[in-house]
Amino acid sequence: MKNLLLFFCFLSFSLSAQNVNLMTFNIRYDTDRDGENKWANRKDHAAQMLTFYDVDICGMQEALIGQIKDLEQRLPNYAYFGKGRDDGQEKGEFSPIFYNTKTLKLLQSDTFWLSETPEKPSKGWDAAFPRVVTWGLFEDLNSKVRFYVFNTHFDHMGQIARKQSAKLLLAKSKEIAKDQVYFLMGDFNSIPSDEPMVLIKNELKNTEEISTSGHFGPESTFSGFESREQKNKKIDHIFCNNKKIIIKKHATLSNTWAGLFASDHHPVMVSVELKK
Repeated sequence: MKNLLLFFCFLSFSLSAQNVNLMTFNIRYDTDRDGENKWANRKDHAAQMLTFYDVDICGMQEALIGQIKDLEQRLPNYAYFGKGRDDGQEKGEFSPIFYNTKTLKLLQSDTFWLSETPEKPSKGWDAAFPRVVTWGLFEDLNSKVRFYVFNTHFDHMGQIARKQSAKLLLAKSKEIAKDQVYFLMGDFNSIPSDEPMVLIKNELKNTEEISTSGHFGPESTFSGFESREQKNKKIDHIFCNNKKIIIKKHATLSNTWAGLFASDHHPVMVSVELKK
């Protein structure tokens, strides 16, 4: 009887907690100027980063529609959503979210722009380009745990735009997710001490800082396709609102194939335990 009771206790815990792997990955847009690092030589490896590490959700940046279609072909267990930043359809770079349909169900999704008019394609403040946030509400198929993911790419030139983008992202994510668990991820073009990241960390937790096993891998997330560590290039981050979340692992993944990287950014991945 005692053993049976312990079994049901274990079963109850298993059904109320779920491990999910999340990744943010700037895949570098497709351009022949990259020479040996051009997309044609990287697309297989970019897809393998998701499958080898059992990624449930990957928020990407700089993805053009052709690259998205390439990954879609190579990731049969995944679906994606998102909009081109230039026209809200397929023009320009996307910040798409790929998710594993074998483990997750997408319940809701949308896109907004980081600008004074977030509901339509637009460029904000002093930004060089339009910038978007892609978000989705997911349900784990086993535990039925629900959570939100917001994926973005802050402007690389506009200092005011990055600051205002952080404020807008915080406001919109709280408005959409309300009191539910959520994650913010992306290429923020900001190191932890920069004002946009300080604004976010004042309200959310950087998953690296609360990882129960610390951090694994390089500190810098931008490599520029070089094998040496880059200084002050820790610009890709994953944040959470720390509600019923345990960050079990945090890593910057610097895999290479014959010395070549899958992108000029290293993907950042967290292994998360979610509880009801």
